This record gives sequence, C-alpha cells and structure tokens, in this order.
Amino acid sequence: MNPLESQLDYPFGDTLPASGTVLEVAPGVAWMRLPLPFALDHINLWLLREDAGWSVVDCGVALDASKDAWNVMLAGPLAGQPLTRVVATHCHPDHVGLADWLCQRFGVSLWMTAGEYAFARMMSAGLPGVDGPSAVPHFERHGLVDPEMLEKMRSRKNYYPSLVPSVPSAYVRLQDQQSFAAGGCSWRVITGFGHSPEHAALYCEQLNVLISGDMVLPRISTNMSVFAVEPEANPLQQYLDSLERFAGLPDDVLVLPSHGRPFRGLHTRIKQLRDHHEARLAEVLAACAGQPRSAAEIVPIMFRRPLDAHQLSFALGEALAHLHKLWRDGIVRRDTGNDGIIRFIKAQ
Repeated sequence: MNPLESQLDYPFGDTLPASGTVLEVAPGVAWMRLPLPFALDHINLWLLREDAGWSVVDCGVALDASKDAWNVMLAGPLAGQPLTRVVATHCHPDHVGLADWLCQRFGVSLWMTAGEYAFARMMSAGLPGVDGPSAVPHFERHGLVDPEMLEKMRSRKNYYPSLVPSVPSAYVRLQDQQSFAAGGCSWRVITGFGHSPEHAALYCEQLNVLISGDMVLPRISTNMSVFAVEPEANPLQQYLDSLERFAGLPDDVLVLPSHGRPFRGLHTRIKQLRDHHEARLAEVLAACAGQPRSAAEIVPIMFRRPLDAHQLSFALGEALAHLHKLWRDGIVRRDTGNDGIIRFIKAQ
C-alpha cells in the first residue's frame, strides 16, 4: 500500500466480490465487479435492492465476457430477479456499454444526465468530431509528429462503437441536486465536470453512502482530456471546481468508486487529488519556463513510461488539460508557430 492509500480507511480490507458473486456493502447495496479489456482491468457496479428486483448503477462494456458475467449474476446471486432500472454515471464505455442490452432485456429505462446521454449517442454513432480519425489533426496541431504513431492512430479502430454498439433511444433525465428513490432510500444527484460532460455521482444521506463514479477514485486520478470535439476546453479547472460539490458531505461517508475498493476519508482523498494536480501543474510550468512546449513535448514529462496509441491519446489529452489551465489562468502564453503547431511558454 502506498503512503496515500494508507491515509484512507478501507472497511472491507482486501476483500473483493469473487467472480459470480456480490458483496453487500450497506443495507440493500451490493457490490459487483466486471472485467475490462484495458490496463484498468475492472469496473465496480452497484446494485440497489428493490421490492421487485434490482436497480444497477453502471453496467460494463458490450463484450461477450461481460454478458456472460451478467448471465451468471442474474441466475445466481440476484436470484433470478429482474433489473428494474439502469443508471449510468457517465458516457464512457465501461459505464454505459451494456445499457441498451440490459434495458431491452428487462424492458426498463436508462437513467442518465442529458450531457452524458447525448455524448453516448454521438459516440456510439461514430459521428464526425467524436470518431477516431478526428483526433489525428487535433494531435498534430499539438505537436504529435511521429509518423508511425500518427499512422497507428489513423488506422486505429474507432473503439467506442465496438464497446457501446447501441444506446437506448429514450432515457430518464437526471439533473444536479435531483433526488430519486431507489432501494428504499433517497439518492441525490451530484453532477461533476471535466472527466466527462455531466457526470452523475449519487449520495444517500440515510445510508451515508456516496456512489462516486469516476469523480473520486482511491488510487488513481481520473483522466481529464482536451478532445478534438472541444479543442478550447479547460477540463482540469472544471474537475477541480466540481470537487467543491462534495464539500458538504461527511468525511466518514462510505465512498463506492467505479474502480478500486470502497473507502472512507473522502475529504482526505480530495486533498490528495488537489495536491497531485498542483504538483503536475508546477511540473508543466517548469517545462514551459525556458522554451515554448507543445502538449506532445509535455507527455514524456508527465508520463514516464512507454505508451501505445490508445494510452498516448489520453496522455496527450491530459497534458493539454494541464496546459490549458495554466493558459486560462494567464500563467502561460499560447502561440501557433509557422509549422502550425501550438506551443505554450511561461508568460513574462
């Protein structure tokens, strides 16, 4: 356990729900894990017991392995009871990939914020601007010149539609501060920005439980990226501002994250995340102090390991997110060179 982890309380220790099982973490709230085909190899799903079945928060990617796991769970630990609602915290494939499959199977609705639902529909359809090829000129403008890597990105399969082949054609809208009943309790929506368009975390005061989605994770910092579809975005600032929305929650709230183990110590973790990004911003600023730097030149400073094309796209997006915060704060200047590449240098 690293020093930061040791500052948090993990009430279930190293216990994880085994494959084909669920683990009750609070009255009427069960924890289920599904495998992911990424470096981040799992997602946590949260089941809320209803009178006539289960509500589920997030649902996994649309791959056969995930469907097989769901079939085992539905026949076994969920005792053959149906799903009564599918809630998606946000539009990323591991959270919404199987929503349409589950909603059609049980004849239930998808609950989601408007921003997340719209982006899920756009990306599942592979619309220009959010498809894979749209990223290439965006990355070229920000200094990615390696022809081999650019070719890999051009030829890379548009992964989102393969993991989210369809999204329900209708949904129930979640909005910030809205409360809804699930599992015999009231859950309040806390929206957040920066990681995704309109992320919905869910807080239950009665149980003192926060389903945090990807907004607050115990071991890793969630990705904030500047993407081609919104090239002037300032997602890191949006994310840091969003963390303020959790300020009024008790520090001993049980946090149920999308990745990693349930923990207590919400405000300790938020401080750790703020400190992490302050350190990264200082690192990026130092790199821009002596000469103009493109986002591609910042990537090896922030990520000191080999990256494949998929990882590089997120790393470059995150480097740009840190540069954009410094730029929006007036700490660095942004210029476009004669070569068409955008570079940043510390303001005088």
